Amino acid sequence: MKKELLLAFISFLLLSMTTVVYAVEEKNKTITISEQKADITGDGKLETILLSGAPYEDDENFLKEIFIDIEVSNGKNYTVPLESGAKASFQLVDMNNDGVKDVFATVQTSGSGGIVLSFLHSLKGFVHTDLTVPEPVEMESRFLNDFQAEIKIKETGKTYHFDLKDRRLYYKKLGLYYKGKLNEPTELMVNSYSSLKPVELADGKLCLKGVQQVAGIANADTIAFVESTWGYLNGKWKLVQVEVKKAEN
Repeated sequence: MKKELLLAFISFLLLSMTTVVYAVEEKNKTITISEQKADITGDGKLETILLSGAPYEDDENFLKEIFIDIEVSNGKNYTVPLESGAKASFQLVDMNNDGVKDVFATVQTSGSGGIVLSFLHSLKGFVHTDLTVPEPVEMESRFLNDFQAEIKIKETGKTYHFDLKDRRLYYKKLGLYYKGKLNEPTELMVNSYSSLKPVELADGKLCLKGVQQVAGIANADTIAFVESTWGYLNGKWKLVQVEVKKAEN
């Protein structure tokens, strides 16, 4: 009888250990998002670039961990961690114009502003370099009396004005204005990039084009989009052009 109890206990213990191992594997499982092969070191041989992520247990649409694994031709492996987010992708482009493709990755956040996080890495000559991406355009923005608003771009010093009279009932209802005057000084909402993508210039070189949303009292209250073009020069990002466009209602 004791022998049977001992065997039953051992069987239960083995089953419990298997369940625990399985749970750990499930908890730490990763999914492959995309994979490419290309020469990103400049030695003429192909590297394997793999984008992976680990979803949350209760929400598979959101990735708590996102990373890029790179197996280079000399046998070394590199892991580049990214930020968590809802979606991720990458492309291979020569953003620093050194003749070798870089890894440009983007991660979409799940917030209402639709913010995109971007990452840029080089492995030329088997040296890992974080090239970063340009910071969003700095600007000052605010509501003005008589249902107006303005945006001033710090880099250029240009100021843009917007007539928001078509929203006056909405703003009055929310208590932002009284008889056409602001109840208190109020800044606009300036978001980070909602888009940052490589584009080709007239001379054939690549640059990055970013889009930032500027909203009033909520992200749904879009006032303008600020489009910026950035070129990589002497190891730094240089602002090439800025356009401010009023949002179409």
